Amino acid sequence: MSKLNDDIFYLIIKELNNIERSLHPYLLVNRTWSVIVISTLWKNPWKYANAYYKRKLLLQVIISHLSDEKRNELNNSRSNFLINLYERPLFNYINFCKHLNLVAIKDTILTIGILTCEVDFFMDEIIYLFVNNENTNIKHLYIPNEFHCQIYLIPGAKRCFSEIEFLSCNTNISDNVLAELTDMCQSIRNLELFVHTNSNYRIVRLIESSKKLISVSLNSYNRLDVHDKSFYRIVEKSLIKHASTIQYFKMSRQPTTLFLSYLINLKSLELTSERYNNEWNCLENLSLPFLQILRVSKIPSKFIAGLIKNTGGYLTEFAIHSKGNDNSIIIQTICKMCPNLKFLKLPIGYENISHLENLLINCQYLKGLYILKTDSTNWKILFEILTRSSPIGLFKFKFCFSYTKIEIEFLKSFFNNWKYRHPMLLQFIQINQFDLEYENLMRRYKAKGIVKNFTCNLYNKSDFEWN
Repeated sequence: MSKLNDDIFYLIIKELNNIERSLHPYLLVNRTWSVIVISTLWKNPWKYANAYYKRKLLLQVIISHLSDEKRNELNNSRSNFLINLYERPLFNYINFCKHLNLVAIKDTILTIGILTCEVDFFMDEIIYLFVNNENTNIKHLYIPNEFHCQIYLIPGAKRCFSEIEFLSCNTNISDNVLAELTDMCQSIRNLELFVHTNSNYRIVRLIESSKKLISVSLNSYNRLDVHDKSFYRIVEKSLIKHASTIQYFKMSRQPTTLFLSYLINLKSLELTSERYNNEWNCLENLSLPFLQILRVSKIPSKFIAGLIKNTGGYLTEFAIHSKGNDNSIIIQTICKMCPNLKFLKLPIGYENISHLENLLINCQYLKGLYILKTDSTNWKILFEILTRSSPIGLFKFKFCFSYTKIEIEFLKSFFNNWKYRHPMLLQFIQINQFDLEYENLMRRYKAKGIVKNFTCNLYNKSDFEWN
């Protein structure tokens, strides 16, 4: 019965972790809850260390698990980082870790004043701490650039990494490390590659050794040269071997082959281009009948519209992350081909606002709308369309705009006309922050139950997440 109770508590804590910002208050309920909360938080501690000082504290806690001998060795470094190091913790937090983010660890080490020549020494000791822990079973591994640690020499390495499901690394990874990963990590389901110059072509072996690849991300930040195109070509061909299993794909370059046409089971596709060009012919006759999520940036509208036509009507999320071209043809295509759309991010300006109303009428399952305002189109017209034609389930709005403010009387009218509908979740993303008058207005309508919640900030981490 106690085992059953522990399992129930674990499911409760897991659900709370999904819907709440902090689990820390539950640490004090009792010992059972404390153990379950700690195991949940330490499954991926880097998830919560999103600021420098938090990562520094996290690194100190990790180092506190080292033996006294190893801590003394580290204390002999020229850094003051370890002077006020924590005592060894009561719990072995390392036992609970399923994510090992060596990228975040290395970045933190480099920012705390440790000499460059000592970075590898610190990294080796931390890696040894995780790998040599008998109860640690890493599922997610992030490898930094210029990584040289010989993992296979550490006792327990194969056990620790044999069940890795997610791997993130650079394509210029060394032969030794790549050979180790290929040997140990054959259960990779999610692969994230950062393409650099001097890519290691043997990374294809890692791709081909994976038994069931479900998600692939190819990220590149440098302009393509002949060598890069050759590398992409062999990687794309190697992915065809996983065509039946790949469901999520992301690429920050236009493909060099037609390999996307083989990925017929794709559910999510994200494509980005450096600049607008007509080199996306690979999308013209591309049919992805099970596609549910599509995100694009700097791709001509005609190619996007053509792709939407061939999605089989299953598309539920669509986002354009860039401004710059007339999206009227895209909106018209969505009206005809996307009856099940739930979330939409789209630039709206004078050239396409007339088509917005028809989209709202045709997409009756729409729940969230993210508008990138591209010009001085009258806010009054936009708000009138939203209140007049929004489907009953649409109540989540984001507005991203620069420099020009929304006239406060237009906001009042928008809120007044929304009376008796589902309370709004609002987020404003802009350069000029709202002043106190606007915030007071939001609070008044929140008190009336018309606005459920609102935020005003410059940054947006996720397209379709609202507070």
